[in-house]
Amino acid sequence: MSVFRSHYPDVKIPDLGIYHFITSNPNIPDSKPIFVDAVTHRKITFGEFKKDSKRFAAGLQDYLGFKRGDVLCVYSPNQIDYATVIYGTLAAGGKISPANPSYTAKELTFQLIDSGSSVIIVHPDCVSVAIEAAVNSKIPESRIFVFGKNEINGISSYNTLFVSREAVPVEYTAEEIRTTTAYLCYSSGTTGKSKGVESTHYNMVANVSQIIGFEGDNLCSDLCYAAVLGATSVVIPKFDMSILCRAIQDYKVNIVPLVPPIILLLVKSPIAKEYDLSSLKHVICGAAPLSKSLSDDFDRIYKIPIQQVYGFTGFSSWTFEEARERHGSVGVLLPNIEAKILSKDGKGPFLELGYHEPGELYVRGPMVMKGYLNDKQATDRAIDKDGWFGTGDVAIIDPDGYYFIIDRVKELIKYKGFQVAPAEIEALLLTHPSVADAAVIGVYSEKDATELPLAYVTPQRNNKPTEDLKQDIVQFVASRVAPHKRIRGGVVFIDQVPKNTSGKILRRILRDQANNDI
Repeated sequence: MSVFRSHYPDVKIPDLGIYHFITSNPNIPDSKPIFVDAVTHRKITFGEFKKDSKRFAAGLQDYLGFKRGDVLCVYSPNQIDYATVIYGTLAAGGKISPANPSYTAKELTFQLIDSGSSVIIVHPDCVSVAIEAAVNSKIPESRIFVFGKNEINGISSYNTLFVSREAVPVEYTAEEIRTTTAYLCYSSGTTGKSKGVESTHYNMVANVSQIIGFEGDNLCSDLCYAAVLGATSVVIPKFDMSILCRAIQDYKVNIVPLVPPIILLLVKSPIAKEYDLSSLKHVICGAAPLSKSLSDDFDRIYKIPIQQVYGFTGFSSWTFEEARERHGSVGVLLPNIEAKILSKDGKGPFLELGYHEPGELYVRGPMVMKGYLNDKQATDRAIDKDGWFGTGDVAIIDPDGYYFIIDRVKELIKYKGFQVAPAEIEALLLTHPSVADAAVIGVYSEKDATELPLAYVTPQRNNKPTEDLKQDIVQFVASRVAPHKRIRGGVVFIDQVPKNTSGKILRRILRDQANNDI
């Protein structure tokens, strides 16, 4: 067998836009709280969510002339009102482009221009960066709004967009659902250039349907899934160990999505022992690999197996059902999904592989993105004519249908759930006057339970490889990138960056060197 299919029967995917799908469950009472702020304890009920999202949609239309196909950028960390803005924008027929709240003005400017955003909703802590990026993007301040009740630095409260009228949510034909972009999320690429990932209404509805169809309310930790199931999402604006543990205790939280560094804290921090976390039934770990020792330690303390999952911006959300029994596996295929593992021997076409044979993982299904915005070449490289999406990850499958991700073709570094493209940092390093050449890899830190970007640097001939120069390079990068892109793994001086005849960096050699140095 060369094409692997899900063990589970296909689920029916409704012909609905994502707004109508999320708000269509007749079994959820309007009085049901679906969002709770873990700090302020403010609640948003299902009825309030539906009403306010339509009022926000009407405000976009009436005050800003926002129309079908327009793009709204949300530049904010976790925020209880985030969902209202997202679904209000979708109800108005627009597209949502969420931006990483740690972006610099330069990084945000790129996304605003590339996505064609015409409105920005920003968190109070991010206002100054948003204003600078808006100026660079030629977005007037009158189209920037800040979460909360108060005006900040001349930027109006987003409350001004809530009008008494409730908009009639835009409806789509079955064909439009499949072709109309709903989300424009930006993903790091190995070239260092972020690309806008176009996910359609159909992609999003399909992915939610696949997960709900398989696990029902056992997997409602995501905003979309929680809303459609009527589960309550407890929102933590900014990670704090005490707030997380208190929220689990006070709200009897059943499901928590975490990244390895937070799992490490739950294992080692004395703070966790001060709270009753017995309500937890599922812990979902994604965004980065989880070591077996850390998984075992967590299971020993909390008696809860960690469910590792696999996902990619290019196919909406999780592709696999969690593997509870097999450490290191990302599970089996969800309904409606096919996969194949391909290898190329360098002499001929790609070969379809079988069980226990490592190769690049390709997937196909209704959740696969429409493509990369304004980049047909990148889209054609990622998705072939038959709809197969190349993940860039090396994987194997066992005879029971369990998948194991064993390497990453695309070289992305995953720092605490954030993606870091080595090429972007390398390009920046080469602008330092004392750097002749550079290569960046990820090195795993047991202490931090995450990968850290490590830079191998060849100094210019007239510069000595001193500790002062190392610190200068570290600070040079830190002052020009988002926090997650800093070279926290440090700088190692090297006589020559290893490359092949075509000039490609041989990162495997550097990884081996880094492992030997540990």
